[in-house]
Amino acid sequence: MPDFVAALLAAAVFCLGVIALNALTRLVIQMQVAPQDLAENGFVQYGGALVLARAAYRRRPQDRLRA
Repeated sequence: MPDFVAALLAAAVFCLGVIALNALTRLVIQMQVAPQDLAENGFVQYGGALVLARAAYRRRPQDRLRA
């Protein structure tokens, strides 16, 4: 997969991940089962989105050796 396509896919996954995790956080806060420190746009949401984006960006080792 070309680097541009991989980066574009990772950016899209990151954005969608932040949106989805913020929506999930808002739902959990409204249900009043969340800890007091949990907030939207926090470390948990961005960290989770980064993990998802990294998984999407991962390439095969043979591609790295050719570049």
